[in-house]
Amino acid sequence: MIRELCKEDKETFAKMVKSLYSGEAVLYPISDDNIDKTFKEVISGSPYVKAYIIECDNEMAGYALISLTYSNEAGGIVVIIDELYIDDKYRGKGLGTELLKFIEEKYSNKVKRYRLEVSNENEAAEKLYRRIGYEVLDYKQLVKDIAN
Repeated sequence: MIRELCKEDKETFAKMVKSLYSGEAVLYPISDDNIDKTFKEVISGSPYVKAYIIECDNEMAGYALISLTYSNEAGGIVVIIDELYIDDKYRGKGLGTELLKFIEEKYSNKVKRYRLEVSNENEAAEKLYRRIGYEVLDYKQLVKDIAN
């Protein structure tokens, strides 16, 4: 089952985010404060960010965090799949594919592009993404973080 994140998911969501940010899928960890801010933004009903939980055997098995933006290049709305996490004990069961297909179907009539990023070390994730139709967009991504 796939559903939207709810208030009762806070502790398990935070645990999964910490697990994601301690693995090969990302370049560096994030703070508990960032996790809390993200949770509050999602729960607030923000139009910019959504989180979906995937369950297996009546347990939270993973999540996806998406952001919505507009792109002139794409000619419309872009769904950025910012985070996709499946707990170790549920990997290899097709849940990542199921979650991605759910997102694509949910937003299919509203968007022009789905976009995600993958670290060079995360070969298993890249293989999954390519298998279901994602292609490499040959850009370098640059960031400028603002300290508040």
